[in-house]
Amino acid sequence: MKLLHLFEGVSTGATLLNLSIVGILGILIGKIPFGKIKLGIAGVLFMGLLAGHLGASFNPHVLHFIKEFGLILFVYSVGIEIGPRFISSFQNNGLKLNLLASAIIILGFITAVVIKIGFDIDMPAAVGMLCGAVTNTPSLGAAQSLISDQLANGDALAQNTGMAYAISYPFGVVGIILVMYLVRFVFRVRINDEIVNNQKELGEKAKKAIAINVTVSNPNLESKSIAFLKKSLGDSFVFSRIARGGKFLVPDKDVLLRKNDVVYGLAYEEAFSELELSVGSVNKTPKFNHSLPLAMRQIIVTNRSLVGKTIEETQFSDLFPASITRIFRGDTEIVASQSTRVEFGDTLRVIGARDKMEEVACYIGNSMHSLSHPNLLPLFIGVLLGILLGSIPVYIPGLPAPAKLGLAGGPLVIALLLGHKGRVGKLNFYMTPGANKYIREMGIILFLACVGIGSGANFWETLTDGGLGIMALSAIITFVPLFIVGILGRLLKLNYLTICGVLSGSMTDPPALEFANSIAPGQIQSSAYAMVYPLTMFLRILFAQIFVLFFV
Repeated sequence: MKLLHLFEGVSTGATLLNLSIVGILGILIGKIPFGKIKLGIAGVLFMGLLAGHLGASFNPHVLHFIKEFGLILFVYSVGIEIGPRFISSFQNNGLKLNLLASAIIILGFITAVVIKIGFDIDMPAAVGMLCGAVTNTPSLGAAQSLISDQLANGDALAQNTGMAYAISYPFGVVGIILVMYLVRFVFRVRINDEIVNNQKELGEKAKKAIAINVTVSNPNLESKSIAFLKKSLGDSFVFSRIARGGKFLVPDKDVLLRKNDVVYGLAYEEAFSELELSVGSVNKTPKFNHSLPLAMRQIIVTNRSLVGKTIEETQFSDLFPASITRIFRGDTEIVASQSTRVEFGDTLRVIGARDKMEEVACYIGNSMHSLSHPNLLPLFIGVLLGILLGSIPVYIPGLPAPAKLGLAGGPLVIALLLGHKGRVGKLNFYMTPGANKYIREMGIILFLACVGIGSGANFWETLTDGGLGIMALSAIITFVPLFIVGILGRLLKLNYLTICGVLSGSMTDPPALEFANSIAPGQIQSSAYAMVYPLTMFLRILFAQIFVLFFV
């Protein structure tokens, strides 16, 4: 009987029990396919709304804490993940794509302002419509946090924001897909042509390191060591191994070069002419031949004494007859020049003496135990700095109240900076992909479950009493900006698949990306999505807060 009393009323136990049930069922519902799309993590929101409608009991203070904490974990992990590529997303074609994504955000904001004024909608509901129409959960968290701080009875009004978000969300997903279809229909797009055109563009623009071999013919290199060759060529050539008389030699730094030696490694095509002048004839290398006495191995960096050092500073080649040729960091592949820094969790591709590989692995670390050990100190330092930053008031002329980045914006900005920087002193802020994904998923599930449960009690009444009007108006916020920019992107001669990626990324919507990826194989859509995602996430949070402050 005592166990039953634990889950009655507004106890902490009842709150956690209901959150767990909502999380379990919401995740399962999110996996159910509806045609080519799935609800994904949004299933947790809708299950929370149902639980709230059915009268799930909860402690409002506990629910509020868990919601805010979940939001902080989510936005911080997102910032750490996208931080390393935030600056690079503006390079080359990325600037154009980010401008288009920004146009979608600005047009959506303007459309929401016009609808709010024209139909005299309460600000909490209007900002919820804006966030739901663009399927951006962190912006909802930022808006609710600001409403709770700025308005009397803010917590109750924030629940109205959550309800408007939930009502607006479904067409937010469907609207993106509808725009993709319409753009394809208007311009009579043929998918096979788009794939071919993209392959041509990649062939013209791609800068990829090529595996090559160079035959030594420069007499000035005879009797010079491999260490001398590495230093003289610098980052233009990444050395891997050497062959003499058809046999591979252990790539010891003290091996002296001879005429007709064949040096293997990686280089960009623009460096070929320099290599031919300074070393000898250049040829592309076929697949690596695991010939004795050499071996190639992937080794994970878990030795913390190496973390943050360049490959040259590790003195790796001085210690071992081996070379590091590539570094795999998350989804990124890096050509390993002497100036490249290694980070905890990197996977190094090492080519060297077969009988020394175990010794090399022990030196680099390669410890799954160390890799799985959570590095929590930098996480909490980052969260602390984010909360402090988010609480600083910024006085902007024309706004009736000081702006704050809040519990969503502050941790996001700090995480972006720390993710881009990578480390501060001995503190490494890199998070392994598995740990990052775990924290991100846990955070968003907690946040959405709390939003759903807290808003669910009056959801059905809201839906039947004006809710359909909110849904129709939010559909305009979704459709108009996407369709305008989709047409504009095509008029600018952008690849249709790239446009689909930009549309999905501008809404930070994984279900929409999943649908876009189903249109054609390849990475075109995902690349465009990833390119605009960092700036989009930041602007969505910023504009939601500006919307709240504008109408306070």
